Amino acid sequence: MDIERVSITHPDAARLVEEVQAEYVLRYGGRDDTPLEHTYFDPPAGAFFVGYAEGLAVATGAWRRRADVEALGSAATAEIKRMYVVEAVRGHGLARAMLAHLEETARLAGAEVMILETGLRQPEAIALYTSAGYVPIPGFGFYQDAPLSRCFARRL
Repeated sequence: MDIERVSITHPDAARLVEEVQAEYVLRYGGRDDTPLEHTYFDPPAGAFFVGYAEGLAVATGAWRRRADVEALGSAATAEIKRMYVVEAVRGHGLARAMLAHLEETARLAGAEVMILETGLRQPEAIALYTSAGYVPIPGFGFYQDAPLSRCFARRL
């Protein structure tokens, strides 16, 4: 997979973000309502990426700096957003490759800890993150008190 930095408004990014939103509707009964501005992913405060396999956009991942969230002893945090792999190509390591790319680019931008929020109805996401060394942390952000929400962090 080739990973390219793009704007969240790029046509491939926008299509994949809508696909992940449709998946949230299936799993949770509604879209992710977390307030997100496209500027959250502009350098140096963030980055948005699309992964391409054989020229097709098949994955997304993004991070944004979150100095307002302390985790694992650091306020130099970056939050993962919009991690997604198209269903037809799941199980081939693309999510793990995107995760590694997000971690490295956030680390190079000064983040010390990567944080994320996912949900109990995404067991494959929880399995990916815990297998990559992420540990549970207290809830943060828009869904911090939601019963299905789970938050994780990993030192970079």
